[in-house]
Amino acid sequence: MTAPPLTWLYAPGDRPHVVAKALACGADVVVVDLEDAVAPGRKAYARAATAELLGEPQPVTVHVRVNALDGPWAAADVRAVAALPGVAGLRLPKVTSAQDVAGVAERTGLPLFALLESALAIERAHAVAAAHPLLRGIALGEADLRADLCVRDDAGLDWCRSRVVVAARAAGLPPPTQSVHPDIRDLEGLAASCAHGRALGFLGRAAIHPRQLPVIERAYLPTRAEIEQAETIVKAAATGQGALALPDGRFVDAAVVAAAQRTLALADRS
Repeated sequence: MTAPPLTWLYAPGDRPHVVAKALACGADVVVVDLEDAVAPGRKAYARAATAELLGEPQPVTVHVRVNALDGPWAAADVRAVAALPGVAGLRLPKVTSAQDVAGVAERTGLPLFALLESALAIERAHAVAAAHPLLRGIALGEADLRADLCVRDDAGLDWCRSRVVVAARAAGLPPPTQSVHPDIRDLEGLAASCAHGRALGFLGRAAIHPRQLPVIERAYLPTRAEIEQAETIVKAAATGQGALALPDGRFVDAAVVAAAQRTLALADRS
């Protein structure tokens, strides 16, 4: 089993020198942002700079976050970047329906990732997650969602977080990645937030600064005890007896084995 990505680093599309640095920072995925990080007056420049920079294959996986699909810039964004050799996927912000995803999938043929950023999107989470075979993941855009829900306390988003985790699993998608931690200086808070996200079922996290990457990776890599437990489960499953009980009485079935295999795949990257 291949280890899934844990770190997704955003870089503003209108600052190609920053994108170039991001490509060398060690993130699993670099996300070139044409949306929130770019002022309205610089959208055309960001699109052109991104097209030039990603006109050839890149040493790491690169996605592009286009502008909101119901806005004035998205269509031009998709046309400009969808066929670039350096683009491996598109992130679609403010998705609210399965049709949003299907329309882009049919035009591009690229792997897509939908960001759910409103109450309506949360209500339709499973429909979005199951919208098209090219949709490879869903995640929250917590800043916009917080504003839409008028949520003041971070715990107020936990139901939405769990909803997205369940929707992804029900649609056969990987666990969602956590939304960004906006304070790049608060590494202790980032670590605590990652631990909470991991407990809720998230896997990996988006970042807005390279200094956040090692914190995210450490938080999501399995502990020694988790690795040893996974090794025990996989070894027991190798006997081919189907559902079985471990010597300590724990019950093991196919879902438990799959989770153990994912743990070992993550352990390999450390």
